[in-house]
Amino acid sequence: MDLKSYVRDIPDFPVPGILFRDITPLLGDGRAFAAALDALGRDAKERGAEAIVGIESRGFIFGAPLADRLGLPFVPVRKPGKLPAARMSMEYALEYGESQLDIHADALAPGRRAYVVDDLLATGGTARAAGKLVELIGGTVAGIGFVIELEALGGRGKLVEYPVYSVLQYG
Repeated sequence: MDLKSYVRDIPDFPVPGILFRDITPLLGDGRAFAAALDALGRDAKERGAEAIVGIESRGFIFGAPLADRLGLPFVPVRKPGKLPAARMSMEYALEYGESQLDIHADALAPGRRAYVVDDLLATGGTARAAGKLVELIGGTVAGIGFVIELEALGGRGKLVEYPVYSVLQYG
């Protein structure tokens, strides 16, 4: 199945000069969505995943059903102020500032192999922060999977300590 045909290009969104890769057509087609989940699931299995970690918010769209399919626990990595129990936080750089991600401190048993999922790999900062959070609470990053990778932005280079997989690549 040609999954790229289910990704819509939106020029000049959210600002002029940006070509946005819109996954909503992929989500709107059951077979295409299933194929993307199948691809991520194969990689997660090959890497011995014992939990799926989804990055807010679009990582939840793929991470939760992936965890369900594989019979694994789902761990949300959230934006600040969203988790009610004891948590660990990681700040990371954005192109124009900083942001933060949180994970519950007890979300993973020590040594548990977590597969981190997000929709898009761009510069890699968000995924790297999520990987560091997994390690901070005692887990191991089995791999990081994305539906789309924007290769020209070099995000994979920020994730050299982790196995990285992407279903679709754009130059």
